[in-house]
Amino acid sequence: MRIAIIAGGLAATLALAACHEDKAALGAPTPQGARAVAMLRTADGADVGRATATEVSGGLRITVDASAMPPGTHGAHIHTTGKCDAPDFASAGGHWNPTSMKHGSMNPQGPHEGDLPNLVIGADGRGTIGVTVPGATMAGLLDADGSALVVHAKADDLMTDPSGNSGGRVACGVFTAS
Repeated sequence: MRIAIIAGGLAATLALAACHEDKAALGAPTPQGARAVAMLRTADGADVGRATATEVSGGLRITVDASAMPPGTHGAHIHTTGKCDAPDFASAGGHWNPTSMKHGSMNPQGPHEGDLPNLVIGADGRGTIGVTVPGATMAGLLDADGSALVVHAKADDLMTDPSGNSGGRVACGVFTAS
């Protein structure tokens, strides 16, 4: 009986250690990981930054570096189609959602893989986001019709399906392998 308890305890300890190692590895750089870049532009073609997707352990690392944008809080999302036709960027489609979840990190049935944190733009017109999207893949991001990074006019409430009440689309960029 004592051996069974010790063996069971050892198995549980090893399982917890493996789980801890997996969580610690999430987001770790992947040797020779693929990368994609989206140059962000407004409807009138002004360059307002870029988004970068990099393969990391367990997902994709998405960074957004914005400049010359209106100050305030803006929703930022990966959209399903690699098209950014002005004036409203509707050609980018809805949010990237290969797992069929609801919108928002605060939604108990969410989030979409394309849901990113809000982009806060300072008085100087600059802002950044850096986030790891667990489970996301470069193959999914760069599928047959591609994907785009879209910045919205208003803050994302991080809950309301399908788009977080984040308003119109003010900037867009198509991801391309780099």
